[in-house]
Amino acid sequence: MKSSPSKLTYLAVLSALSTPVVSQVAVWGQCGGQYYSGPTTCDSGSTCVFSNPYYSQCLPGTATTSTPTSTPSSAPGGGSTGTPTTTSPSPTNSVCPGGTTKFKFFGVNESGAEFGNTVIPAKLGKDYTFPSPSSIDYFVGQGFNTFRLPFLMERLSPPSTGLTGPFNQTYLSGLQTIISYITGKGAFVLLDPHNFMSYNGAQITDTTTFQTWWQNLATLFKSNDNVIFDIMNEPNGMDASIVFDLSQAAINGIRASGATSQLILVEGTSWTGAWTWESSGNAGVFGAIKDPNNNVAIEMHQYLDSDGSGTSDQCVNATIGADRLQVATQWLQQNGIKALLGEIGAGSNPTCISAVQSALCSMQETDVWLGALWWAAGPWWGTYYQSIEPPDGAAIPSILPQALVPFL
Repeated sequence: MKSSPSKLTYLAVLSALSTPVVSQVAVWGQCGGQYYSGPTTCDSGSTCVFSNPYYSQCLPGTATTSTPTSTPSSAPGGGSTGTPTTTSPSPTNSVCPGGTTKFKFFGVNESGAEFGNTVIPAKLGKDYTFPSPSSIDYFVGQGFNTFRLPFLMERLSPPSTGLTGPFNQTYLSGLQTIISYITGKGAFVLLDPHNFMSYNGAQITDTTTFQTWWQNLATLFKSNDNVIFDIMNEPNGMDASIVFDLSQAAINGIRASGATSQLILVEGTSWTGAWTWESSGNAGVFGAIKDPNNNVAIEMHQYLDSDGSGTSDQCVNATIGADRLQVATQWLQQNGIKALLGEIGAGSNPTCISAVQSALCSMQETDVWLGALWWAAGPWWGTYYQSIEPPDGAAIPSILPQALVPFL
């Protein structure tokens, strides 16, 4: 579809953000904030305006006040208690140039319970771990409200008893504890079997068994409205129609459990990539997904490196986020379906920061995207370049204040 003039202007602005600036910052560029060491003078016609303790931005206009009314904390995540003032109008979230719609769900993936996926049975603390309550506190304190909780089906449903057998009570107790902690904070949690539509070394194909498994699991959480059922992480290597049938069976099982109010998320084949939603065949079948309670949405994932795998900290260009979501967004609009970007990740360099901003801005310019979740937090990521685990994850100094906090 041919881009509108406003879209072209928007993409041109984001491209400019990835170009090094010698002495002045272009409109919409960063001009200040804790840990920022670049230029602080804006181009003529724009003014450096405080957004949060870690990010000030050149906005159009001639504001006379652009400083926070209190001193920010010296540690990442420290908040300002004052409210910045400015005499010029600003965009909805200080990053996107046009009107935007605030996300309903915005947060992070809390990884750990799916670690050591080749070790079954496994030992807690050695092969896998659960998210730290202090990590949840950190993000809730920032204003994030959604956490995706990956886990392994084989640990919850041991292969010795199968998918229709009893759940492993030790592993289940660990899941229930962190889920209760998250929802007790008023936040949402996505219950995410991180199995790629496989179990015990084989693809899942039996819709009846899969429906029963989900009915049994949903029964345990049917009274918690802040639990979201994420049917299956990144199915792949199977036809979209098979994934559709399994997903529809899971929806039927969840609703049969008595879980009538919770949101259900459906993922497609080919790792549920947004940029391959049409070419993978997902677009041809998932428009027919049905929920008797009319509370279902599509979950897509999108990384911004050259092959979309999320294994490189280099992004294609400053607008690749918006570019890769465009076809999926059009499909959602045409089919009247909502979606959530369950995984997005990139490096902490200027090009990637602009690319993430472009993705989130393009999503907030529509009413079809419910939100987005960063990949990933979790206590065992170490120096992983996308780690946003407090206090010193590699993505905290730049990604958090520049690419995520503005969208809260």
